Amino acid sequence: MNVAPRWKKPVAGLALLTAATLTASCSGGGKPGTGDAAAAEASTPQTPQAPTIKITPAQGSAKVSPEKKIVVTAAGGTLDEVVVEGGGSQVQGKYSADKTKWVSKGPLKPSSSYNVSAKSGPTSAAATFKTQTPERELKVADVTPNAKGETVGVGAPIIVTFNQPVSDKASVEQALEVESEKPVDGAWRWINDTVVIYRTAKYWPAHQKVTFNARLTGVKGGKGLYGVEDYDTTLKIGARVISKVDAKKHMMYVYRDNKRVQTMRISAGMATTREYTTTSGVHLTMERGNPVRMISPGRKKGDPGYYDVMINHAVRISNSGEYVHAKDNVWAQGVRNVSHGCINSRPDQAKWFYDNFQRGDVVDIVGTTRALEWNNGWGFWQLPFSQWKKGSAL
Repeated sequence: MNVAPRWKKPVAGLALLTAATLTASCSGGGKPGTGDAAAAEASTPQTPQAPTIKITPAQGSAKVSPEKKIVVTAAGGTLDEVVVEGGGSQVQGKYSADKTKWVSKGPLKPSSSYNVSAKSGPTSAAATFKTQTPERELKVADVTPNAKGETVGVGAPIIVTFNQPVSDKASVEQALEVESEKPVDGAWRWINDTVVIYRTAKYWPAHQKVTFNARLTGVKGGKGLYGVEDYDTTLKIGARVISKVDAKKHMMYVYRDNKRVQTMRISAGMATTREYTTTSGVHLTMERGNPVRMISPGRKKGDPGYYDVMINHAVRISNSGEYVHAKDNVWAQGVRNVSHGCINSRPDQAKWFYDNFQRGDVVDIVGTTRALEWNNGWGFWQLPFSQWKKGSAL
């Protein structure tokens, strides 16, 4: 007997599962940007944006102030290299900790063209600018003592004279550097708008070199006034030569490196007037002459006390007419003070002193009623160091 086949009713759960499976396997036919296409898009690397570099002052800038800093920055990367050239040299600078910024050190040279180049990854940038021409140029006109090959004493100051009056003294003073092989404390003191003097707290240690540098290029010294060149020199400090003069005992003793090398009978100022009174205090030897013409100050020929004489082997120790010099009045030397204020001694010993002194040697005089003024000649040691450094602009 033939029996017709029986059809079974589909299971509802199975049909749904199959549909779900089909739906899942055909999801590519859904909305754009979903499924496999989105995954493929997400896995594709994007090209990184190149860093950008900014340079200040900008390309083509003119009349840039020498005080202005050169600044280079990188956005989206770090600086690999910054090179700045101009004014005859390469400009030094400093990177930030993350190397995204570079800033120049020190002032720029006036009246100069500068070229800046920088790199950050594949990016390069460059700029050229010019600094302004100053209305007035600041330079060192003179440094004393500074004769070629000269050796100076342990009391020697460094006297710097500028070619223009300085109003911004602090900026200029910051540009002055003194370095010694045997370091000591020291300070600058402004005497006026064009002269500044360096003095140590104690005498220089003997037998060494001292270097002075004036880093003036680009430094602002006042309105429209900028330094246009640097200055440097080396001073040689010689033996420690200190002369002790006692006007009451009429004696002078010369010590070199703490050893007495000369004993001199002298005659000091007669002290009948202030003018004829030798000054007490720490003097420095300043200059010499052989002979030196000495004329009584404030008197003319025929006046009482007038003199006009030529004096041999004279070493200046103040600006008020005081010298250590030769005089053939041995009857008074070691006995009486009969001079017009100078220290005179036997001609052969005066010649020895003349031949052996160094500018800046110490002549310490005691025994008179008149004190040496600190600004009389090189009487700078008359001021305590605490008072001296108050004349600094810093």
